[in-house]
Amino acid sequence: MGVRALSRRNVASAKAVIEREAMETDDDIKITLSVGEVAKRAGVAVSTLHFYESKGLIEGWRTDGNQRRYHRSVLRRVAIIRVAQRAGIPLQVVREALRDFPHDRPPDVEDWKNFSTAWRDMLDERIAALTELREHLINCIGCGCLSLEECPLRNPGDELGHEGAGPRRLASIVGEARSQEGQPEPE
Repeated sequence: MGVRALSRRNVASAKAVIEREAMETDDDIKITLSVGEVAKRAGVAVSTLHFYESKGLIEGWRTDGNQRRYHRSVLRRVAIIRVAQRAGIPLQVVREALRDFPHDRPPDVEDWKNFSTAWRDMLDERIAALTELREHLINCIGCGCLSLEECPLRNPGDELGHEGAGPRRLASIVGEARSQEGQPEPE
């Protein structure tokens, strides 16, 4: 029992030292943040952070007191995730892009260069698909209504009707954009 108890004490002591060092500040800036501090600073709900963690987008750890802690660099990850979501980028794509992004320090210039290069082509393709979609919405989406006399994408005689229900040209544009992003098409 003596060796086992000593071992447990040493492990607990080592954890306490690590936590104490992690809680120390670097030039009066906390390096380790609680889940509430991250939520407040990032402008998201605590439940959002738990969701991001469950999806492998961010990672944290628990103290001996079972309190969730995050490295300060998680703020950058959360900002990137939120921007990506606003751009309509699927979380699966975000997770893959963040896979090599550091968890324990802010990204450096090289990290950011690799990250932004990986997304640039995808965003350019998405912008092109959305621009094409916008142009089609102004004119015609191939719905089969036959109500527009001067539609450059006209569907005379509802020729596209044999392909299925709904706006076939619009569906094909959206389908192409989804397949380029790795999203499944809705059924």
